[in-house]
Amino acid sequence: MNSIDNPTSTRKWLALGLIALAQFMVIMDTSIIGVALPRMGEDLGFTQENLTWVFNAYVVVFGGLLLLGGRLSDLFGARRMFGLGWVILLTGSAVAGAAGNVAVELTGRAVQGVGAALIAPAALTLLMMLFGQTPRELTRALAVYGAAAPAGGTAGVFLGGLLTEYASWPWVFYINIPIAVLALVAGPALLPGGRGVATGGVDLIGALTATLGIGAAVYGIVRAPEVGWGDPRTWGVLAAAAVLLAGFVVIQAKRREPLVRLAIFRTPNLGAANLAQFLLGAAWIPMWFFLNLYLQQVLGYSAFPSGAALIPMTALIMIGMIVLAPRLIGRFGPKPLVVAGLLLLAAGLGWLSLVRPDGNFWVDVLPASLVSALGMALAFIPSLGTAISSARPEEGGLASGIVNTSYQVGSALGLAAATAIAAVAGAGALGDRVALTDGFSAAFVAAAVIALAGAVLAQVTLRSAVTEPQADPVPAR
Repeated sequence: MNSIDNPTSTRKWLALGLIALAQFMVIMDTSIIGVALPRMGEDLGFTQENLTWVFNAYVVVFGGLLLLGGRLSDLFGARRMFGLGWVILLTGSAVAGAAGNVAVELTGRAVQGVGAALIAPAALTLLMMLFGQTPRELTRALAVYGAAAPAGGTAGVFLGGLLTEYASWPWVFYINIPIAVLALVAGPALLPGGRGVATGGVDLIGALTATLGIGAAVYGIVRAPEVGWGDPRTWGVLAAAAVLLAGFVVIQAKRREPLVRLAIFRTPNLGAANLAQFLLGAAWIPMWFFLNLYLQQVLGYSAFPSGAALIPMTALIMIGMIVLAPRLIGRFGPKPLVVAGLLLLAAGLGWLSLVRPDGNFWVDVLPASLVSALGMALAFIPSLGTAISSARPEEGGLASGIVNTSYQVGSALGLAAATAIAAVAGAGALGDRVALTDGFSAAFVAAAVIALAGAVLAQVTLRSAVTEPQADPVPAR
């Protein structure tokens, strides 16, 4: 029998490596396409407007279906959904790479999003199954899992440039295929098996309304700078989004077997931790996105130097999550770290808003990006750990789906809002470094305000928890 329901210590940490690889991949798939987009647009006939949906098709479907992915994980087993997710991601990657027109390309990206929506909550559920019984081990495991996200984002920039330059743009999708095969082979040998711990059915109507509502909200905000905020089309789409999301809440309240049991949010700290994750994503992703644009469009960096410029920030995040955050959580508890991390992120973003048209990396980018990175490292792990450890065991997949949804939807909506603000301030004036800098600065200010609001709300809503030092566990034999 290949499953490891009682894994040895070594196999547990190898399993964590596979789980971290999953997180690495689902985040890398959001960033790896950036450098390839211009050539993809030329080959497939994308308009500039439609080209943004190569990114959005993945993110919107991913974020919209995460709740369903978490529910399926609870119903049918996390390892089974983890494997199915990789099969679907592999299929979507093959379709996107082989696409010959816009419709097929966007279909492939949407299918990738479906796969990622199954993989992500299942991965967190598996992590809790492996490490949830030992608080100190759990904190370390979450740190490794969390550090995989920025590593995936930065690796995507590098790999996207490398593959586009020396192979061709379809390889930014084909690279997923061997990794998916590796995950499918290693999963049964390393990950705990077993049937789902929940009972009941699947709320497909709830999943559909959530996905359409999220998609409409992102689409309306992204399109607003082009058609105008006062245009009836803008408010029509946003009104439809509000109706769909309100309908989702009503459906969940009335259904006997809802996708999301609304009472779960009465669990102490679960709602507050998810709110922190939502605002953390809404502040961090716009910073990362517009920092890339500033490096390339204002400072004149090509793809590879731009990716290299992100390495110090990424390295600090990984060190902060793996080494610093677990120790500070053990000493001070989660709440002070979430608040302090969001405040540091707000400070770093405020510093970044001072970027100059004739600036340089050492003065305008490096110091502020490191402050932002430290804030991200401190806030992410304690808010994530609080969100997924607050739920009942039989709702572990749902809690994982909710926290993933909170971060991804926050990221999508935060980026959409910052893009709209940046466009109004001049970010669309390609070739005009002054106007571009003004636009990017406005985006950094908007992200800083979001992070500051997150710090205030975390201070008000998160409950303090008394944490006691945990003894190092005895390795399983």
